[in-house]
Amino acid sequence: MSVAELVAGLRESRGFRHKTDIAGVVSSLAQRLPHGARDLAQAVALGDDCAALTDGEGYLLFAIEGMVSDFVQTMPWFAGYSSVMVNVSDIYAMGGRPLAVVDALWSENVEAAHEVLAGMAAASVAYGVPIVGGHTNARSDQAQLAVSIVGRAKALLSSFNARPGDRLLMAVDLRGRFEEPYPFWNASVGAPATRLRGDLELLPQLAESGLCDTAKDISMAGALGTALMLLECSRVGARIDLDAIPMPADVPLARWLTAFPSYGYLLSVREEQVKTIQARFAARSLACAEIGTVDDTQAVVVRRGEDAEVLWDFSGESFILPAQRSPHACHALPD
Repeated sequence: MSVAELVAGLRESRGFRHKTDIAGVVSSLAQRLPHGARDLAQAVALGDDCAALTDGEGYLLFAIEGMVSDFVQTMPWFAGYSSVMVNVSDIYAMGGRPLAVVDALWSENVEAAHEVLAGMAAASVAYGVPIVGGHTNARSDQAQLAVSIVGRAKALLSSFNARPGDRLLMAVDLRGRFEEPYPFWNASVGAPATRLRGDLELLPQLAESGLCDTAKDISMAGALGTALMLLECSRVGARIDLDAIPMPADVPLARWLTAFPSYGYLLSVREEQVKTIQARFAARSLACAEIGTVDDTQAVVVRRGEDAEVLWDFSGESFILPAQRSPHACHALPD
């Protein structure tokens, strides 16, 4: 498959399309608030994994994730598990540590909710994050699930700090498998809880040590879609080498580029810190590879050998940010 074919497939993928909807949603909300974008102000602007509210000596982090309905219906236990897991990942992606989650669950009856709740409970135990309440409707005509989380950070990792010259790193746990037929790379279920928590603790440690200030967890848009979100927020471009992307053996590149890993992060890192950061991930048997270089263009170019293609050009097309966004406007965003 050529790079042009890979790019075309990604642009039409479900993950990319879900993300490009964000700009319209936020614009619609801002237009209906008394002071527009200012009413959505917070410590960091639109595009980060969590809302970050200045709180004493640090930040209160707040996020929410909704599971797609077909996922909840066909894989209720794993949907419940994932709803907690992805929220936990969002908190750590911002350099924070989670405090608690609450859920909103719709089901046809109480019995139909059992598997979802069992999955949520398993993730709560594995990650050490309590479920402290929520909302339940056991008389709904369709299964739905959303989970919200709060956490705290002493120092932030943000999508807004990437600089030209930075190295783009991808850190991922390759010790997993796909949850067929979905693109979910599961390296969490069955792993030791102490290992899961220790792996996540790397992120706030990087923030608090000053080794890194820019990160984003790899979401349903996959590694490249997540890179687009981070780069657009920082108003930069990048050159990304597809051959450098860490990936499991025997998994086609096209599929891996749309994968949503249970543990996966992109970091924009000053060149002098790259080896130190890579060593920290390697010490925990986590892959961490340099996959590209950030530049001062508005284009993201992906290449494989001599074959290269523009994945996105922010100068002509936004990805998640509303058009004509003021550089001083701040918004809250569900990732």
